[in-house]
Amino acid sequence: MERAFWVKIAEGLTSEDAAVAVGVSGPVGTRWFRQRGGMPAAVGPVPPSGRYLSFAEREEIALLRAQGGGVRDIARRIGRAASTVSRELRRNAATRGGRLEYRASIAQWKAERAARRPKSAKLVENDRLREYVQDRLSGVVRRPDGTPASGPDTAAWKGRNKPRRQDRRWATAWSPEQIAHRLPIDFPDDGSMRISHEAIY
Repeated sequence: MERAFWVKIAEGLTSEDAAVAVGVSGPVGTRWFRQRGGMPAAVGPVPPSGRYLSFAEREEIALLRAQGGGVRDIARRIGRAASTVSRELRRNAATRGGRLEYRASIAQWKAERAARRPKSAKLVENDRLREYVQDRLSGVVRRPDGTPASGPDTAAWKGRNKPRRQDRRWATAWSPEQIAHRLPIDFPDDGSMRISHEAIY
Protein backbone atom coordinates (compact mmCIF):
# COMPACT_ATOMS: atom_id res chain seq x y z
CA MET A 1 0.00 0.00 0.00
CA GLU A 2 2.84 2.37 0.82
CA ARG A 3 4.46 1.58 -2.54
CA ALA A 4 1.22 2.59 -4.31
CA PHE A 5 1.19 5.80 -2.24
CA TRP A 6 4.64 6.75 -3.55
CA VAL A 7 3.58 5.96 -7.10
CA LYS A 8 0.72 8.46 -6.70
CA ILE A 9 3.16 11.03 -5.26
CA ALA A 10 5.38 10.54 -8.32
CA GLU A 11 2.32 11.21 -10.50
CA GLY A 12 2.05 14.65 -8.87
CA LEU A 13 -0.68 14.16 -6.24
CA THR A 14 -0.42 15.77 -2.81
CA SER A 15 0.23 13.48 0.15
CA GLU A 16 -3.40 13.72 1.28
CA ASP A 17 -4.80 12.97 -2.20
CA ALA A 18 -2.33 10.12 -2.73
CA ALA A 19 -3.32 8.61 0.63
CA VAL A 20 -7.03 8.72 -0.19
CA ALA A 21 -6.32 7.27 -3.65
CA VAL A 22 -4.68 4.19 -2.14
CA GLY A 23 -7.30 3.76 0.56
CA VAL A 24 -5.77 5.24 3.72
CA SER A 25 -6.56 8.44 5.56
CA GLY A 26 -4.98 11.78 4.70
CA PRO A 27 -3.07 12.03 8.01
CA VAL A 28 -1.49 8.62 7.37
CA GLY A 29 -0.28 9.82 3.99
CA THR A 30 1.08 13.01 5.52
CA ARG A 31 2.89 10.96 8.17
CA TRP A 32 4.44 8.66 5.51
CA PHE A 33 5.53 11.71 3.54
CA ARG A 34 7.08 13.46 6.55
CA GLN A 35 8.78 10.32 7.91
CA ARG A 36 10.59 9.85 4.63
CA GLY A 37 11.40 13.50 4.12
CA GLY A 38 9.40 13.56 0.91
CA MET A 39 11.45 10.72 -0.61
CA PRO A 40 9.99 7.33 -1.55
CA ALA A 41 10.52 4.55 0.94
CA ALA A 42 12.98 1.83 0.05
CA VAL A 43 10.28 -0.79 -0.26
CA GLY A 44 12.00 -2.43 -3.17
CA PRO A 45 12.27 -1.98 -6.89
CA VAL A 46 9.53 -2.10 -9.45
CA PRO A 47 7.43 -5.23 -8.95
CA PRO A 48 9.39 -8.18 -10.29
CA SER A 49 9.03 -9.21 -13.91
CA GLY A 50 7.97 -12.63 -15.18
CA ARG A 51 11.47 -13.86 -14.46
CA TYR A 52 10.82 -13.76 -10.72
CA LEU A 53 8.11 -15.41 -8.67
CA SER A 54 5.24 -13.13 -7.74
CA PHE A 55 3.60 -13.06 -4.32
CA ALA A 56 0.53 -14.84 -5.77
CA GLU A 57 2.78 -17.64 -7.06
CA ARG A 58 4.48 -17.90 -3.69
CA GLU A 59 1.10 -18.16 -1.98
CA GLU A 60 0.11 -20.91 -4.42
CA ILE A 61 3.34 -22.78 -3.65
CA ALA A 62 2.64 -22.48 0.09
CA LEU A 63 -0.92 -23.77 -0.28
CA LEU A 64 0.01 -26.69 -2.53
CA ARG A 65 2.95 -27.60 -0.29
CA ALA A 66 0.71 -27.56 2.79
CA GLN A 67 -1.66 -29.92 0.95
CA GLY A 68 1.26 -32.31 0.45
CA GLY A 69 1.99 -31.50 -3.19
CA GLY A 70 5.33 -32.50 -4.66
CA VAL A 71 7.75 -30.13 -6.34
CA ARG A 72 6.93 -31.27 -9.89
CA ASP A 73 3.20 -31.13 -9.27
CA ILE A 74 3.44 -27.60 -7.87
CA ALA A 75 5.65 -26.51 -10.78
CA ARG A 76 3.17 -27.90 -13.31
CA ARG A 77 0.23 -26.13 -11.64
CA ILE A 78 1.85 -22.69 -11.48
CA GLY A 79 3.57 -22.99 -14.86
CA ARG A 80 7.15 -22.80 -13.64
CA ALA A 81 10.17 -25.07 -13.87
CA ALA A 82 10.51 -27.67 -11.13
CA SER A 83 14.00 -26.35 -10.37
CA THR A 84 12.54 -22.89 -9.68
CA VAL A 85 10.02 -24.30 -7.19
CA SER A 86 12.63 -26.52 -5.58
CA ARG A 87 15.04 -23.59 -5.18
CA GLU A 88 12.27 -21.41 -3.73
CA LEU A 89 11.33 -24.06 -1.16
CA ARG A 90 14.94 -24.73 -0.24
CA ARG A 91 15.85 -21.05 0.18
CA ASN A 92 12.80 -20.00 2.14
CA ALA A 93 11.80 -22.97 4.25
CA ALA A 94 11.80 -22.35 8.01
CA THR A 95 12.30 -25.14 10.53
CA ARG A 96 9.39 -25.34 12.93
CA GLY A 97 9.02 -28.26 15.30
CA GLY A 98 11.44 -30.47 13.40
CA ARG A 99 9.90 -30.06 9.95
CA LEU A 100 10.32 -27.52 7.19
CA GLU A 101 7.54 -25.01 6.58
CA TYR A 102 7.30 -22.60 3.68
CA ARG A 103 5.67 -19.21 4.24
CA ALA A 104 4.88 -17.04 1.23
CA SER A 105 4.97 -13.74 3.13
CA ILE A 106 8.46 -14.43 4.53
CA ALA A 107 9.68 -15.57 1.11
CA GLN A 108 8.35 -12.40 -0.53
CA TRP A 109 9.94 -10.23 2.15
CA LYS A 110 13.30 -11.96 1.60
CA ALA A 111 13.03 -11.53 -2.18
CA GLU A 112 12.23 -7.81 -1.91
CA ARG A 113 15.02 -7.30 0.61
CA ALA A 114 17.54 -9.04 -1.64
CA ALA A 115 16.40 -7.01 -4.65
CA ARG A 116 16.86 -3.65 -2.95
CA ARG A 117 20.08 -4.53 -1.13
CA PRO A 118 22.76 -2.04 -2.17
CA LYS A 119 25.32 -3.86 -4.22
CA SER A 120 28.66 -2.12 -4.47
CA ALA A 121 30.84 -2.65 -7.51
CA LYS A 122 33.63 -5.19 -7.34
CA LEU A 123 36.22 -2.60 -8.29
CA VAL A 124 35.11 -0.43 -5.37
CA GLU A 125 35.39 -3.22 -2.81
CA ASN A 126 38.64 -4.88 -3.92
CA ASP A 127 41.61 -2.46 -3.92
CA ARG A 128 44.06 -5.00 -5.32
CA LEU A 129 41.76 -5.84 -8.23
CA ARG A 130 41.10 -2.16 -8.92
CA GLU A 131 44.84 -1.36 -9.07
CA TYR A 132 45.45 -4.34 -11.34
CA VAL A 133 42.72 -3.23 -13.76
CA GLN A 134 43.71 0.46 -13.66
CA ASP A 135 47.35 -0.34 -14.37
CA ARG A 136 46.48 -2.42 -17.40
CA LEU A 137 43.91 0.02 -18.75
CA SER A 138 46.44 2.87 -18.49
CA GLY A 139 49.19 0.83 -20.14
CA VAL A 140 51.57 1.32 -17.21
CA VAL A 141 52.08 -2.27 -16.13
CA ARG A 142 55.06 -3.35 -14.07
CA ARG A 143 56.30 -6.80 -13.17
CA PRO A 144 56.99 -7.63 -9.51
CA ASP A 145 60.67 -6.71 -10.08
CA GLY A 146 59.64 -3.22 -11.31
CA THR A 147 60.37 -3.64 -15.03
CA PRO A 148 57.65 -2.55 -17.47
CA ALA A 149 55.47 -5.29 -18.96
CA SER A 150 53.77 -4.87 -22.31
CA GLY A 151 50.21 -5.87 -22.91
CA PRO A 152 49.10 -8.78 -25.06
CA ASP A 153 49.89 -8.68 -28.78
CA THR A 154 47.38 -6.85 -30.91
CA ALA A 155 46.42 -7.41 -34.53
CA ALA A 156 48.51 -5.68 -37.19
CA TRP A 157 47.16 -2.50 -38.76
CA LYS A 158 45.91 -2.74 -42.32
CA GLY A 159 45.44 0.25 -44.55
CA ARG A 160 47.32 3.27 -45.78
CA ASN A 161 47.29 5.55 -42.75
CA LYS A 162 48.91 3.47 -40.05
CA PRO A 163 49.40 5.50 -36.89
CA ARG A 164 52.71 5.56 -35.09
CA ARG A 165 51.76 3.10 -32.39
CA GLN A 166 54.66 3.95 -30.09
CA ASP A 167 53.31 7.52 -29.89
CA ARG A 168 49.85 6.44 -28.82
CA ARG A 169 48.93 5.92 -25.19
CA TRP A 170 46.53 3.11 -26.09
CA ALA A 171 49.31 1.19 -27.86
CA THR A 172 50.39 -0.34 -24.55
CA ALA A 173 46.98 -0.37 -22.84
CA TRP A 174 45.07 -3.61 -22.41
CA SER A 175 41.45 -4.06 -23.37
CA PRO A 176 38.88 -5.10 -20.73
CA GLU A 177 38.60 -8.48 -22.48
CA GLN A 178 42.37 -9.02 -22.26
CA ILE A 179 42.36 -8.07 -18.57
CA ALA A 180 39.43 -10.37 -17.73
CA HIS A 181 41.09 -13.32 -19.51
CA ARG A 182 44.48 -12.66 -17.90
CA LEU A 183 43.24 -12.58 -14.29
CA PRO A 184 42.78 -16.39 -13.94
CA ILE A 185 46.30 -16.88 -15.31
CA ASP A 186 47.94 -14.39 -12.93
CA PHE A 187 45.80 -15.40 -9.93
CA PRO A 188 44.79 -19.05 -10.41
CA ASP A 189 43.98 -19.69 -6.73
CA ASP A 190 42.43 -16.34 -5.81
CA GLY A 191 38.70 -16.20 -6.57
CA SER A 192 38.49 -12.57 -5.44
CA MET A 193 40.66 -11.55 -8.40
CA ARG A 194 38.00 -12.17 -11.05
CA ILE A 195 35.90 -9.68 -12.97
CA SER A 196 34.04 -9.71 -16.25
CA HIS A 197 34.95 -7.38 -19.08
CA GLU A 198 31.44 -5.87 -18.87
CA ALA A 199 32.08 -4.81 -15.27
CA ILE A 200 35.34 -3.14 -16.33
CA TYR A 201 33.56 -1.15 -19.03
